[in-house]
Amino acid sequence: MGCGSCSTGGGCTPNGCKSNGSCGTGGCQTMEVHDWLSNLDMPSNYKPFQVTEIKFKGSRKEFFLNNDNIYLEIGELVAVEGPTGGFDVGHVSLTGELVRIQMKRRKTSLDQVTKKIYRKATEADVEKWNAAKEMEWETMHKARKLALDLRLQMKISDVDYQADKTKATFFYTADGRVDFRELIKKMAESFRIRIEMRQIGMRQEAGRLGGIGSCGRELCCSTWLTNFKTVSTAAARYQNLSLNTLKLAGQCGKLKCCLNYELDTYLDALKDIPDRIENLDTEAGYARHQKTDIFKKIMWFSYQGDENWIPVAAARVKEIMVMNKAGKKAPNLKEEAIQVAAPVVVEKSFDYENVVGQDSLTRLDERSRGKNNNQNRNNNQKNNRNNNQNRRDRVPAGEKNVAPNAKPQQGPRPQQAGPKPAQGNAKPQQSGPKQQQANAPKPQNGPRPQQAQKPIVKAEGETGAEGIKTEQNKNKNRNNRRKNNNRRKNNNGSDNKPAAE
Repeated sequence: MGCGSCSTGGGCTPNGCKSNGSCGTGGCQTMEVHDWLSNLDMPSNYKPFQVTEIKFKGSRKEFFLNNDNIYLEIGELVAVEGPTGGFDVGHVSLTGELVRIQMKRRKTSLDQVTKKIYRKATEADVEKWNAAKEMEWETMHKARKLALDLRLQMKISDVDYQADKTKATFFYTADGRVDFRELIKKMAESFRIRIEMRQIGMRQEAGRLGGIGSCGRELCCSTWLTNFKTVSTAAARYQNLSLNTLKLAGQCGKLKCCLNYELDTYLDALKDIPDRIENLDTEAGYARHQKTDIFKKIMWFSYQGDENWIPVAAARVKEIMVMNKAGKKAPNLKEEAIQVAAPVVVEKSFDYENVVGQDSLTRLDERSRGKNNNQNRNNNQKNNRNNNQNRRDRVPAGEKNVAPNAKPQQGPRPQQAGPKPAQGNAKPQQSGPKQQQANAPKPQNGPRPQQAQKPIVKAEGETGAEGIKTEQNKNKNRNNRRKNNNRRKNNNGSDNKPAAE
């Protein structure tokens, strides 16, 4: 992260912490150290420590002498002496007595600090420094192309220009030693600067480039981790983690550094658990070990052919192992099983105050549900009317078969608004004699008489069920066309609706 996370607009002084270098996001200074002595009053005869810690690109920090006693604050840009002459520009990362402690931690004596601070960076120094930083990206890509042309087994990951553009340091990673003498010659001819090649490891490369880990946070190596300890797969075994390299590896391709964070706690807890767990010999047979809860000190065993796992205390397992070594069999583990409390799921109750005066939180859902029900009911009524119309139109008016229990007509049928659409696919005339049935009056009391079956009407050239299926398909297509016409009329805002029958 850079200063952009503190809304500085690309500057180097964080707005949130008022230039004291203690921004809440921690993004202005990578691997920063909090100056807890900054607000304390020093004695009157106190002489400030002359060594100042300066931070450069990436995580590189060096110590410089402040012989001129320039008043410096954390986060300021200063011009310092370069490693091979010239000058460089960096940020002040630490001042005062804490620098003495940092030098002791890094085992750096005061005699080893020879380079000094020239001045606070001027506008001309900052312009040269920004121009040098803009050249790094293009220089890195050109150097990668030269390395590919020479077929060198190396990867150039970063370039660091000195502020006066007299020297460039190339950081690269490789599996072994690389003969890059020819590469340096070509780069010197192309860039016209002094070149330094520095090989770094995969972890150092990830620390310089930065990134987001699988935990969702920034990489530890690019924020606060200063030294890299060896990480082995034994750390994953002690913590009962799956030995899946895809899950255990970090952005650098190596094992994650965080595997060592809780390793000491697991090692202390494993002292009370048997190291080599063998099958336990019991009266019910051999019990096989399945899993272990390290912190609860519970071990699960199962018998052959039994899918149930039996929880046993780790102390009792040690006793059973001693009995087995003495040639004795332990009782059935089901008698030794302990009660494991099931996890209790606590339901969270959210208290809220009805400040709006609306009791139901789902009132909008109920309203929309009621609208949908009314719309579905109207659609069903329209479909029923269309189906009745289709049944009447299927047989000509003069040739309809009247059922014995048919209802008498209730007066003349009202005319529909608008012209009646023409019906296509007219049904052919029926063949054979027509059977006329007398209209029977509907009984008022008593059971309803059984309705006579409607005779099957066959079209010419069709017999049996095939004719019925053809008529059904025609009626279905006709109904669909009418439904589509009604929907178009409703969508277009037409007031012509079919009259109720």
